Amino acid sequence: MQKPLITSLGNPLIKQARALRQKKARNESGLFLVEGIHHVGEAVEAGWDVETILYSSGVLTSPFAHELITRFAFKPQPVTAQVMEALADKENPQGIIAIVRQRKSPLKDVKPFRKAVALVSPQDPGNVGTILRTVDAVGADALFLLDGGVELYHPSVIRASMGTLFWKPIIQTSFNDFLGWAREGKYQLIGTSAKADVGYDTLVPQIPWVLMLGNEQKGLSKEQSAACDVTVSLPMQGRVSSLNLAVAAGVLLYQFGEKK
Repeated sequence: MQKPLITSLGNPLIKQARALRQKKARNESGLFLVEGIHHVGEAVEAGWDVETILYSSGVLTSPFAHELITRFAFKPQPVTAQVMEALADKENPQGIIAIVRQRKSPLKDVKPFRKAVALVSPQDPGNVGTILRTVDAVGADALFLLDGGVELYHPSVIRASMGTLFWKPIIQTSFNDFLGWAREGKYQLIGTSAKADVGYDTLVPQIPWVLMLGNEQKGLSKEQSAACDVTVSLPMQGRVSSLNLAVAAGVLLYQFGEKK
């Protein structure tokens, strides 16, 4: 039997979902929102713990989304179009939102890999999500978020990742802990710096490797650059002195991915 239709924004489940738009509520509950047909589908296919699916029949027209709803052992929660609009983070909502439990990936549980990316204190959630998407596209294996920065479950990270967040290991730890772990595992650390050792197009990475990028404003510190095995630079021929973080990561990941 289908659950009763929720029509009020004062409903406890709706109040909980709306609260999850805020970082504090996400941190305290260990939950986050996933919005849109593709993203909810990826969370389900990847086997994440989906607490609830909220949907609006008046808005949801995709056959795939309706099939997705029927596959759940529990009945998803129908809401009115007005409630869905109040929950949605963007205009023209697709009519489906999931409440999903967060995952923690400890450094000690990381399995050996060939290539990965590490970001030190990134500040832009869109960059983190886009880099995750590129990590997946080039066949890299993991993403490390070091020394804080962007909240992993920020809506913009999820949206920009295009669902890849649910498939790739993402490890949040300190730079120092990561460095000790990487040294023990004999991973080559490739840093990025305007004052680099070599040009990006001449380096042949030694597998396994990790591409290290600093944050958007400061890049890697002198100490962090010194901790890398090698640093590379991208040539700047115009008036700009640097590239967007996600663009730089994309260029380097495709360049290094082609090196054997």
